[in-house]
Amino acid sequence: MTTSGEQNFTLKFYQTLPHSCSYLAGREATTLFLDPEREVNDALYTSLTLMGFRRSGRHLYRPHCQACQACQSVRIPVAAFSPNRQQRKIWRRNQDLHARRLPTRFNEEHYALYQRYLEARHADGDMYPPSLHQYQSFLMIDQPWAELIELRDANQRLLGVAAVDYLQLGLSAIYTFFAPEEEKRSLGTYAILWQIEQTRQLGLEHLYLGYWIQNCRKMRYKQNFQPLEVLQGQHWRPLIPIETSEEADL
Repeated sequence: MTTSGEQNFTLKFYQTLPHSCSYLAGREATTLFLDPEREVNDALYTSLTLMGFRRSGRHLYRPHCQACQACQSVRIPVAAFSPNRQQRKIWRRNQDLHARRLPTRFNEEHYALYQRYLEARHADGDMYPPSLHQYQSFLMIDQPWAELIELRDANQRLLGVAAVDYLQLGLSAIYTFFAPEEEKRSLGTYAILWQIEQTRQLGLEHLYLGYWIQNCRKMRYKQNFQPLEVLQGQHWRPLIPIETSEEADL
């Protein structure tokens, strides 16, 4: 693959062997990822994001499954976004929270919350059981565009942490974990609403949400944020969901 600019340069990509799909039972997945030795700056990261790539740790990747196109890249055009009734309630319910932008440095309090979150919400997932190595390789990356958004209440209790990348054309929501006992707050939804507002305040165009999979319950919540755009071929087009659920949360 060659990208043009002041001078042409070639990017190397690698393909994994087929492995069990993390989202759809009984299916195999293949992943295409950028050469991990390649230095990634904001411009390159933005270009690959526009092509449907996603970040996990220091790796930029996208699904490359020959027999399945279920994983679809989606983004929210923030200028057109209009919260639904439930989302407006969630926004108001969490106005006591204070958000603070931090560099991606290890914090024991964050990691303890991450452990609690996975144990309570994702004990059946491929990230369980949590480990310090897994946490650090997934979320700790020394790049100026990568940040952690810390959510605390008026009593300074840590209720949530969102990993967010700040790119040229928008924000990319990498991962959010939060206090599992605070179900009434719908903190997963609130974190996305906060990122939408942050994107808008910065004068950027889109919040990138990664992959939407219609037949995966854990990924369908993304369609509750409307309008939503999906990458089809080389073009971003409006996504019209078959069904929605205002109760879904991360």
